[in-house]
Amino acid sequence: MADGTVHFRVWAPGQQQITLRLSGTDREMTASEDGWFDTRVTGVSAGEEYQFVLADGTALPDPASRAQTAEVNGPSRVVYSTQYEWQHTRWQGRPWEESVIYELHIGTFTPEGTFTAAAEKLPYLAETGITMIEVMPLAQFGGNRGWGYDGVLLYAPHSAYGTPEEFKAFVDAAHGVGISVVLDIVLNHFGPEGNYLPRLAPAFFDPERMTAWGAGIAYQVDGARQYILDAPLYWLQEYRLDGLRFDAIDQMKDVSEPHILIEIAERIREEITDRPVHLTTEDSRNVTFLHPRNADGNVPLFTAEWNDDFHNAIHVLSTGESHAYYQDFATHPEQLAARALAEGFAYQGEMSPQTGKPRGAVSHRQPPVAFVDFIQNHDQIGNRAHGERLITLAGAERTRLLLAALLLSPHIPLLFMGEEYGETRPFLFFTDFEGELAQAVREGRAREFAGHSGYDQDAVPDPNALSTFEQSTLRWQTCSDPEGQHALSLTRTLLALRQKYIVPLLTPAKGDVGEILQTSEGFLSVRWTFPRGTLSMTLNIGNDNHLLPTLPGDTLFAWPQDAATSAPGSLIVRLSPGAKT
Repeated sequence: MADGTVHFRVWAPGQQQITLRLSGTDREMTASEDGWFDTRVTGVSAGEEYQFVLADGTALPDPASRAQTAEVNGPSRVVYSTQYEWQHTRWQGRPWEESVIYELHIGTFTPEGTFTAAAEKLPYLAETGITMIEVMPLAQFGGNRGWGYDGVLLYAPHSAYGTPEEFKAFVDAAHGVGISVVLDIVLNHFGPEGNYLPRLAPAFFDPERMTAWGAGIAYQVDGARQYILDAPLYWLQEYRLDGLRFDAIDQMKDVSEPHILIEIAERIREEITDRPVHLTTEDSRNVTFLHPRNADGNVPLFTAEWNDDFHNAIHVLSTGESHAYYQDFATHPEQLAARALAEGFAYQGEMSPQTGKPRGAVSHRQPPVAFVDFIQNHDQIGNRAHGERLITLAGAERTRLLLAALLLSPHIPLLFMGEEYGETRPFLFFTDFEGELAQAVREGRAREFAGHSGYDQDAVPDPNALSTFEQSTLRWQTCSDPEGQHALSLTRTLLALRQKYIVPLLTPAKGDVGEILQTSEGFLSVRWTFPRGTLSMTLNIGNDNHLLPTLPGDTLFAWPQDAATSAPGSLIVRLSPGAKT
């Protein structure tokens, strides 16, 4: 407010008394019957530190802190929304069909690991053909180092990366070079360090339900529900983000009506109408009910779903691995990869060999842009004992062939940072915990890795070691090496082809456009028929030559060269223009 008045509020039905400690001075807060404590203070400057003090003297950060002074357990910091002056105020966003997503982790994207350092790479990403950055979770978490999925202060950007103003400057600079920014957000659990909600509001969590990472949230409880509902809108509005990726939504169990995810999406669509907002989900169930299209093609809820099926089928096809969840793709992976390309999901209700239960929903009626495909991401790399990238497992030539197939398919492609130039450094699982919690993470991670390929308990890097984090930082010198330059040049060529020829097909696209033409061991051929043209793709990473099925049109891309047959280690993509609409 103009006079520097700040309204401090905290929901703490588990406490009888709360005191505000602001810049070293304690002030009594007024309690209300619904568990809220509040007070108004005038003359408060931006940057002043504050905490909420319990009756026993324990000082806690604000659960809705907008910024921390330093670490997660310390004081929160007063932030005014008007502190940052936006430069690119005319930014109107980009259509979803143009999306080429680049997933990055702020802490390991550059040696500095900050928002400011990451912003310096934005022109390079724009020149490469990236149109959207997906930032891994930023909510303040315990320690300085981590993937971000153990956040506990869901409204505060992680202080080790920079200030709220510096994150705004990063988003602003991205918009200045034509890149959208979306944020990965975790609303299914809270991390193990710095979560004081059980003391403030025990009803926030559901004692009858646990997620894979911690206590389940009681979304049916008003105070908890409001906290979770407001967080996505806050990030979108305060930081002018272009969308959100919702992590592991299958772990968001809600008995309310409507389900909290539907209410979140409806509120976002209702309140943000001045630009396109893209909402994606990660969900191991392979669902489609959250991603409907209106008759005019508009999106009333969520835009697309991460397509793990495509990744898993391609991974098994290219590496031969069949451990853990890859069991579901061990038999005829080329058929499953072809189905994922043609119809969306590989599993659409069939029995999962890994779980013995049916998995997935019918997806062929979805438009291709309802699926975000990738051949690697933070999970699929980091959830290996040694964090190997696909290029290490399958070799550079095969990986580039698969990258070309990814970028020239009509699904929305996602690259993991460094993939565009052939980064070979691993992306390991890393944390920054101490004592018993650090040991628990080591042991828990070892148990998880036991079902994965390459597991050797004695050789698994310690998640809490600084060296594990440092090994995961991109080596930008690789981008300038001859091999890196060659890989980067190919990526830029493919993305230019995508924007010129593939994207125009997608705007009027609806469902039921894909068709599997042929599969054989290591070989697949798929065709998509759109109102504006027919796109065909043949991929061969097997050992045999195959006659090409009928692929109408001109060759858009061929590796290593165009031919009448599909040789081992080849990709052919053709396009036949259709009616102009």
